Amino acid sequence: MSSKEQMLFNACRQGDLDSVNTLLAEGADVNITDERGFTPLIIASYNGHLSVTKALIDAGANINAQDSAGNTALMGVCFKGYQEIAELLLQHDADINIQHGNGGTALMFATMFGRNDMVKLVLNYGADKNTREFRGLTALDLAVQQGNVEAAEMLQ
Repeated sequence: MSSKEQMLFNACRQGDLDSVNTLLAEGADVNITDERGFTPLIIASYNGHLSVTKALIDAGANINAQDSAGNTALMGVCFKGYQEIAELLLQHDADINIQHGNGGTALMFATMFGRNDMVKLVLNYGADKNTREFRGLTALDLAVQQGNVEAAEMLQ
């Protein structure tokens, strides 16, 4: 990885929009991956940087890129509860039903971590309630396990 790409990752972690724009204009690869398979988009969105996430999308970031565990930017923001970023990703055609290495989906992440606003959002965008993860559990099963009555009601 070049120093320019390393600087891009650092700027994405820090939410430094000016540096991100400068580095992209200088030819930094918007879809470069680090040793864990993270892309700048995954890093920026997971750290809650809406403006940087938007700039990366506008620069052609692969919105459905998966890290080495199979996680996408959408999965990360559903876990963290960053609704504005989730809406941005979904408006730019993020695949809502991609499964990570253990079969989890963005809906399952939102459910497991009690992000009920995110559960509602991804359901409104067409998340598949019937997808099963590696143990055979659906998002509803996970909501019940967590005692998340509100999510369970949305998932029935």
